[in-house]
This record gives sequence, C-alpha cells and structure tokens, in this order.
Amino acid sequence: MSVAAYKRTISETESPRQIERRILSRVTGELEAYLADYDGAPKAGRGAILAQGLRTALWENERIWTALRDDLAEPANQFPAELKAALISLALWVERETQVVMGGGGTVSPLVEVNRNIIRGLSGDAGEPVAAE
Repeated sequence: MSVAAYKRTISETESPRQIERRILSRVTGELEAYLADYDGAPKAGRGAILAQGLRTALWENERIWTALRDDLAEPANQFPAELKAALISLALWVERETQVVMGGGGTVSPLVEVNRNIIRGLSGDAGEPVAAE
C-alpha cells in the first residue's frame, strides 16, 4: 500500500481525536522508555541518555504540543475559550519543561504524566489523573 493510500485509509477510519491519541500515545511510549534511566541518573550522566534517543523523543513530543497549540490558536477552532486557554498554557509549559530536560535538568516524568492525562481525555476517560510511575 502506498503512503498516500495509507494516509487516506487512516483519515477515513479514525477521527481527529483518535489520531491525536494514537500519535501522543506513541511519543509517550518513547519518553517512557527513557524515564527511569534519565530521572534516576545524576545530572552528569544525563547527556548520554539524551544522546541515546531521549532528545529525539523530547523534540517530537514538543512538535506535537506545538502543533496542538497552533491549532488551538486558530480562530476557526471551536473549543470553548477556557479550554483553549488551558491547553495553550499547558503546551507552553511542555515547551519550557522540555527545554529544561534537554539541558540535562528536570525530569521526564511530569511530561509523561501530562501526556497520559491528555491521552485519557482523548479516550473519553475523565477519571482521576494518571500519576507517573
């Protein structure tokens, strides 16, 4: 199957919400793969973990959040104003926190926790927030 046919099939079978959930789930899994090593490492040892692939996962997560933020800022976006503002604020926080982690500081767990909670919301599960492990 060609890439164009694959994209067409996905767009015909998945809602935008399902696509967002799938993409966010994938990148969250990538972040989770490095979470324990990075969060448990001394600052001096974190550069190697970033170079092993965490930096790429962080960059991709930030790209997703930037795309979400840009979509929310569009005048045509029909989300309620309060929800848009909260999600844009969250996207800005993700951007700042990502830069801290890319610099060897902070931890990955809050980024994963935010993603998990958004994934739950996209799944229609409005239960308790998911805490990072």
